[in-house]
Amino acid sequence: MVEIFLKTLPFFALIGLGFQACRTGFFTAEAAAYLTKFVFYFALSAMLFRFAANLSLAEIFDWWFVAAYLWGCFIVYLLATAVAMLRRRPITEAAVEAQCAVIGNTGFLGVPMLVVLMGEAAAGPVLMVLTLDLVVFSSLIVILVTGSREGRVRLSTLKSVGMGLLKNPMIVSIVLGLAWSSSGWDVPGPVNEFLGILGAAATPGALFAIGASLAGKSAERLSVAGWLSFCKLVLHPAAVAFAALVLFPVATFDAAVMIAAASLPVAGNVYILAQHYGVAPQRVSTAILVSTTISILTVSVIIGWVSQMAGITLGG
Repeated sequence: MVEIFLKTLPFFALIGLGFQACRTGFFTAEAAAYLTKFVFYFALSAMLFRFAANLSLAEIFDWWFVAAYLWGCFIVYLLATAVAMLRRRPITEAAVEAQCAVIGNTGFLGVPMLVVLMGEAAAGPVLMVLTLDLVVFSSLIVILVTGSREGRVRLSTLKSVGMGLLKNPMIVSIVLGLAWSSSGWDVPGPVNEFLGILGAAATPGALFAIGASLAGKSAERLSVAGWLSFCKLVLHPAAVAFAALVLFPVATFDAAVMIAAASLPVAGNVYILAQHYGVAPQRVSTAILVSTTISILTVSVIIGWVSQMAGITLGG
């Protein structure tokens, strides 16, 4: 386990570096915002397109995989919602807390880290998890929050959800990559090299940007943040593992990657949505800070377990 912890430590060390650089003022908040924009729109998009362009839809999409992941997610989602309702929180806050419980930092942390640790074969399952998070749950929270406030779901809400997906560079990159792959054409050498160079910046850039974003967050209402972190780091991977290993016939390697992805800390885009709608942004901010800190240990444990289960040589 120590060996696995040491393999994951450099990724979290990059997060720590970004945190310290921003915390000390050496790296300004404005600089961090532009770094995040570079990673989101350019480096990570190049990486995702390159992965998808070298995979077929059959290698990414599997109904049993989708069923297992969504089953695990919705069990925890409903539990977090129920607990919020028992605390007499409104639907809007319950939806945001449920989002914290199941949406991990797959784009900025999962794609760079899991593909490096578990090999390029992990790209397909990771992209599937990322796509489900973006399409299903990012849409669900918008529908729940706006529907709750307006008393019903308007056509304009659904249009807004659709436009949000169409404008998301991660979704666009994956779809364009798969479209290229389905054409049967190889990516031209210079283009592939360009994408490789640009995409290589995604790993250090994304991890540094995560740390920089955490520097501006403070910890408040730790009891709620602790509960949401427990949901995300323990209950979510446990529910996904039960679904993938017991309930549904998911391939062992794919299940391992899915469980590892489910173990990731709360995603930063949950905070963006919470801030945008004015629903418990400080609570989400604290959950991100707490879950990311604790995940240094929990992610290592879960990756170590699934790698042994699937016979994966990490970093090999």
